[in-house]
Amino acid sequence: MKSPICEMLGIEFPLFAFSHCRDVVAAVSRAGGFGVLGAVNHSAESIEMELKWIDDHVDGKPYGLDVVFADNLATAGEEHVTYADLAPRVSQAHHDFAARLLADAGVTPLAQERSEDNPQPFDPEQAMEVLNVAFRHPIKLIANALGVPPPAMIRMAHEHGVPVAALVGAKEHALRQIAAGVDVLVVQGTEAGGHCGEVSTMVLVPEVLKAIKPIKNVPVLAAGGIMGGRQMAAVMAMGAAGAWTGTVWLTTPESGLSEVTMERLVEASSRDAVRTRSRTGKPCRQLRSAWSEAWERNPDSPGALPMPLQTLVSEIPLRSAERAASAGNVKARDLVTSLCGQGVGLLDSVRSTTQVVQEFKTEFLEAVEHMNALLED
Repeated sequence: MKSPICEMLGIEFPLFAFSHCRDVVAAVSRAGGFGVLGAVNHSAESIEMELKWIDDHVDGKPYGLDVVFADNLATAGEEHVTYADLAPRVSQAHHDFAARLLADAGVTPLAQERSEDNPQPFDPEQAMEVLNVAFRHPIKLIANALGVPPPAMIRMAHEHGVPVAALVGAKEHALRQIAAGVDVLVVQGTEAGGHCGEVSTMVLVPEVLKAIKPIKNVPVLAAGGIMGGRQMAAVMAMGAAGAWTGTVWLTTPESGLSEVTMERLVEASSRDAVRTRSRTGKPCRQLRSAWSEAWERNPDSPGALPMPLQTLVSEIPLRSAERAASAGNVKARDLVTSLCGQGVGLLDSVRSTTQVVQEFKTEFLEAVEHMNALLED
């Protein structure tokens, strides 16, 4: 394809697959797309192992990495923040409410696996350590979510000849990213899974394209609700250079999700992907569950804490519920959730990553042929 993003990154098809699973990343890149590994939960040591594995399994094809330097953390400006530092800031009422939800479902909490000396969730210092490791590998794109990349990240990337992408959920965010010097915008509508804004993809993509046109011509990748090649063709018809996807890969065998989680995703409708603060403290679209409903609607709920504090409340209970559900606890199944977008309503089966890529290509071609036919005499 002649898309500028294909020329920039040396790829055949501008389908970007964000995943926390290295198997998905490698499989998409091998199939001609571009896999992007989510690194938010990784340390310098673990990301070295993941990237080494990808290097060995991607057949020389390009791939990228997604990190998180979050704006507006409750700990902004503090240095060397650990789980131990955060613990006193979480009220007993929050822990008690989470414990009651588990007890009502007959779930025994798992032991805390993290040391109290571990860096805080979404820790910017750890993200910078991950970057230092990443640039020792042949990554072709580095992306940042939840804020403007720090100048050091942009400088480091450009010194290594790696373009910087940034996820945005509003026109104003896009303008800030352009001013900071990013090379690619991932324009993410509210349909998207994970942390997202309030404007739909159909509106946001042309709004951003119009806003940045007089300032700087950078490739725009559309994200949010894109589950197939026809939707990909639609956003590219609006001017996007390609599609950034996430939810569609959740029900592939390579995703690494538990069987019970994939079952819940396949059963879900698009309205089951709700935007809630109950997991991370920021509005984050995920599968509706007894957990999200309780935090948002139960009058006894103490309310979600700001990022990163809410993670200390949700991390162990959600993992415990998934473990219990996988072991046959039916009540625990209602607590099981996953980050996902509204496109979850289009997931109806488990398909391999390679099959999903090929279906994207086929549907994209069909959509283009359909549009071309409308112009024929």
